[in-house]
Order: sequence, then C-alpha cells, then structure tokens
Amino acid sequence: MSAPLLPVRASVALVSTAVGMVLLLNFKTPDVTRPRSPVAVIPAPTASSSPGSDSGQSGPQSSPSPSPEGGRYKDGQYTGQDFPNDYGDVQVKVIISGGRISDVQTVQMPFDRQRSAYISQVAGPLLHDEVLQAQSAQIDTISGATYTSDSYAQSLQSALDRAR
Repeated sequence: MSAPLLPVRASVALVSTAVGMVLLLNFKTPDVTRPRSPVAVIPAPTASSSPGSDSGQSGPQSSPSPSPEGGRYKDGQYTGQDFPNDYGDVQVKVIISGGRISDVQTVQMPFDRQRSAYISQVAGPLLHDEVLQAQSAQIDTISGATYTSDSYAQSLQSALDRAR
C-alpha cells in the first residue's frame, strides 16, 4: 500500500515548491531611493475633530534658515505642476524673495473625502514649515500623509525648476 502514496507525496512537494518559487520571484522590495524620516504622525480624527475650511495655506510662520549659496532662485511667484495621487491632486505655488523661498502656498490639496480633508489640514502646515526650513523640495515625508507629501514635493520641485 505504500506505493500509491509516493506519487501523491511527490506531487504535493512539487506543487509546494512551484508555488514557493512563484511567490519568491514576485516579491517586491520597497523603493529606498531617498531615505525618509517621518516628521509627524497624523492621528485618526476623533469624533470631536471636524475638518474646517482651512486649506493648509496658513500655519505658524518660521524664519527660513540661511542659504549657503546665497540666492539660488529668481525672485517671483512660481506655480508647480499638478501632481495627482490616489487621494487627489496636489499643487503648490512658491514665492521667492531675495533668491530664497519665502513662502509656499497650496493651490490644490485632496479634500474630496473627510479623511483626505483631515490629512490635508494637518499635513499642509507641516509641509509648509519643512520647505521653509529645507529651502528646497528635499523635505521629510509626513507619516500618514505619504502620497500627499510626495506629490507636494514633486509640485514644489517643478516650481523651483521654473525659478532657476
């Protein structure tokens, strides 16, 4: 009776090996082209917090840090490209004064869903402050707002490219 079990065991072993190889070959590693460290973690909204009409264009103003190269950009206002993501479009306008980034204003942020509006409300001022501190589009990603942060940085970079 042991003879019929051998083909069954061999078949199971072959199928298991094949499935394991397919899974192993389809494994995707995360993109680590740019190291990211979270600036802040966006908590889930509570019942008492409701998104208002703030579009992320205001927030605490911080003084920009000195630029080692002096003025890198031409003075003026430059609007970046619209960068869509899974949650909505992000577009920013950068204001250059004295060759430095003096302000960043959001033109578009995801606000079509309640969660997207909440994330935009929280992440917008944090991203704004990051840009003023970094004086470039090389900003940290906001944990909980990864797609918005990436689109924000891309739109900012396209605006800064126009300002050069």
